[in-house]
Amino acid sequence: MKIRIKGNTLRLRLTQTEVSLMLSKGYVQDIIELASSKLAYELVRTNGTDVHADFRDNVITVRVPVDVIHNWGNTELVGFEANQEVSDGKTLSILVEKDFKCRIDRGEDESDLYDPPTN
Repeated sequence: MKIRIKGNTLRLRLTQTEVSLMLSKGYVQDIIELASSKLAYELVRTNGTDVHADFRDNVITVRVPVDVIHNWGNTELVGFEANQEVSDGKTLSILVEKDFKCRIDRGEDESDLYDPPTN
């Protein structure tokens, strides 16, 4: 799973295996180890009604309703997005997508990524 954070935008991109795990187990996590700490980020399937994110104990958690996960994981749908109100009237934009192979070879292992859309 890849994470990109820019301002108030949070984007997660998942491989085919990770999407399958979300469908079967409802949970995917990855961790980056830094010099003095670790940062974990995870996607969690819930019975709730809204996509929302939180940050506690060095873990970014994005919770997604089960029906959203099933619709996304079982179709050609590339991704889904949500906006979450945060402090002082600001909004956090959350985007979760399937990760695609690059059209130009960068020498990376992309065997578990999705083929890019043809359009």
